[in-house]
Amino acid sequence: MTTDAYFAELSGSLRAAHVPDEQIAATVEDLRAHLAETGTAPEEEFGPAAAFAAQLGGLAPTPGEPDGRAESWTWTADLFNDRRMLAVHGDQGWEVESLDPLGRFVCRRSATAALRWEYRREIIGARRRTKVLAELEPEGWELCGEWLVYGYFKRPRAATAGPAGALGARPAAPHRRLFLSRRGKLALAVWAVVVGGATAACFIGTLGMGGLTITIALTSMFSALFTSHLETAKGRVDQDRSVSS
Repeated sequence: MTTDAYFAELSGSLRAAHVPDEQIAATVEDLRAHLAETGTAPEEEFGPAAAFAAQLGGLAPTPGEPDGRAESWTWTADLFNDRRMLAVHGDQGWEVESLDPLGRFVCRRSATAALRWEYRREIIGARRRTKVLAELEPEGWELCGEWLVYGYFKRPRAATAGPAGALGARPAAPHRRLFLSRRGKLALAVWAVVVGGATAACFIGTLGMGGLTITIALTSMFSALFTSHLETAKGRVDQDRSVSS
């Protein structure tokens, strides 16, 4: 199965599971970016499209609330913005319980002894999992969710900050559930404009169905490559800053 056919089947299966089109587009873009980095075939990396779609298309479970008063909140962000927002929300006492099949952070915050949390994101593919866990677990990091090839880790800030890791006043739960970076919005907007224009051209007869398919495939590919390049460049800058400081 070709890459385009694989993602066409995946998109169709996700749409049948009532996943929003914008979420499908973002998911496919991230998956294409990952394949561009690894050079692997989609079926080899993710398994059969229908089975993979079944994993991605479920609904988020409700996090447990042992005391009956804990707050719960589910939100998401793009790969440019997730670590920044995790830091912001972790400092407000939000603990990530898991990532749901759509890549959303399922969080809770205790109504009694709330703590500040810190987070980090690592690439945790099959080959790196054992190595990453062996390095981070002794430092108190706990794997709290996985999305694509990324693993998200948490630990209470008290592990490094002592009493300062406790949360005093608790800000109200945010009303927003989606946090997109400017680059994420730009990439999604460009993709939507190009694909929307191609779809309109197909309907009025100036572009055939084959042309529409090719346009969507090429736009998604270049968007994924551009997104992957920006994220890689940002990671290098952040790493250089941490080394210099």
